[in-house]
Amino acid sequence: MTENKKENGKNDAGKEAVLPLKSDFSEWFNSILDIGQIMDVRYPVKGLYVWHPFGFGIRKRVYGIIRDVMDNSGHEETLFPLLIPETEFMKEADHIKGFEDEVFWVTHGGVTPLDVRLALRPTSETAIYPMYQLWIRSHADLPLKLYQVVNTFRHETKHTRPLIRLREITSFKEAHTVHATWEDAKNQVDEAVGLYADIYRKLSVPVLISKRPDWDKFPGGDYTIALDTIMPDGKTLQIGTVHHLGTNFAKTYGIMYENAAGEQEYANQTCYGISERSIASLISVHGDDKGLVLPPAVAPVQAVVIPVLFKETAESVMTACENVVKTLKKAGIRVEMDAGDMRPGAKYYKWELKGSCLRIEIGPRDLEKKSAVLVRRDKGEKQFVSLDTILETVNAELKQMADDLYAAAEEKMKAMIAPCETAEEVKTQLGKGVAVLSWCGCKECGMKIEEETGGSILGTPDRPAEVKKGQCAGCGNEADQIIRVSKMY
Repeated sequence: MTENKKENGKNDAGKEAVLPLKSDFSEWFNSILDIGQIMDVRYPVKGLYVWHPFGFGIRKRVYGIIRDVMDNSGHEETLFPLLIPETEFMKEADHIKGFEDEVFWVTHGGVTPLDVRLALRPTSETAIYPMYQLWIRSHADLPLKLYQVVNTFRHETKHTRPLIRLREITSFKEAHTVHATWEDAKNQVDEAVGLYADIYRKLSVPVLISKRPDWDKFPGGDYTIALDTIMPDGKTLQIGTVHHLGTNFAKTYGIMYENAAGEQEYANQTCYGISERSIASLISVHGDDKGLVLPPAVAPVQAVVIPVLFKETAESVMTACENVVKTLKKAGIRVEMDAGDMRPGAKYYKWELKGSCLRIEIGPRDLEKKSAVLVRRDKGEKQFVSLDTILETVNAELKQMADDLYAAAEEKMKAMIAPCETAEEVKTQLGKGVAVLSWCGCKECGMKIEEETGGSILGTPDRPAEVKKGQCAGCGNEADQIIRVSKMY
């Protein structure tokens, strides 16, 4: 057992389990998924994992937020088939080049070879757009804004990692919209970026929004906007993408509409997706050496009530705890009482590991004062609160915790971004976070910067420049834009 680990959980054998310190981020992340009962990685197919009920509770609430944002912005949820005929899949050549090495193929039905191979969707453009061609006839049918939450399959050949690099993405939210003009589709891209930023704000996760360079855009699209967050090890994780598809897929699949003048035109399209990387980001950005720190909106247990029992006062303390639980539950707070046999300290570790937002302790001395001890997971500081106003206090603390988590995460992210001028400066910064530097915009210089620094270009910021434009880090000529460079997952 290494020195940088501390006891705070139990493993499958019931022995004390240990969680590495977060400074050893890779080990910490793998361990928190196991000890925190998020996912079980032991399924006998590489890159496929099983959700524990506790982890699935987080997933359910994250995707509840995503669905709520989508449903309230004019999108409708739908569901398309998993299997895509090869005849449809192979129609879009540029698109397929981006996925051809990752496709799983179904070749048999039982023992009978299929006449046409069926792809397990790596993404759903080629499944959805043949149907859009049947549905869209007139400008009155536009805009069409549909989304689905599905599993997708990609034969990842790199090192797989739960929630981050999978062969089965179990929770892929993909939206596909259709519009009359290129400008209408651009406006939808801008709206989608705003919706995604709102989703991550609700998860208290700060994001960097960048326009990907042309050589890294979505295959078959006109341009791509991506949302990334900076992980504790300084690498960036792409946690959302929005693509302007122009008329590229419309021309392939014959998606046309009759305009107001009675003329036939190709439709313009967008698509955008979020996967369970959203869950990886909130676990990684907020968690600490003690375990999970979950935003109140997605925590399976927002508050845990822990009675401090002594024989003479056990009954009265239990009654007080039960009343607090009833009060909170009636108000919609996700609350549990832990009256088990473990010592109070062990219970504290247990619920800190699981990321319960608030801990409420009630013992005989507290009861005498008609109060309770309240500890917020992110702060760890004790405060004494009146039992008469416990609901108001809990609601206020949960709201404040969500705001504080975002503020703290944003501050950390900003501290991990630095302006650079030379390749050597970039290489030094890439061990700490994201480098920002001047760029003339040409692909050759972009490739040179990536080659010399070992980083990847995230793209150009969608917001005001973070550094003054200067000389291109690739060619030394005057630069007209800036780029972000990072190590990427």
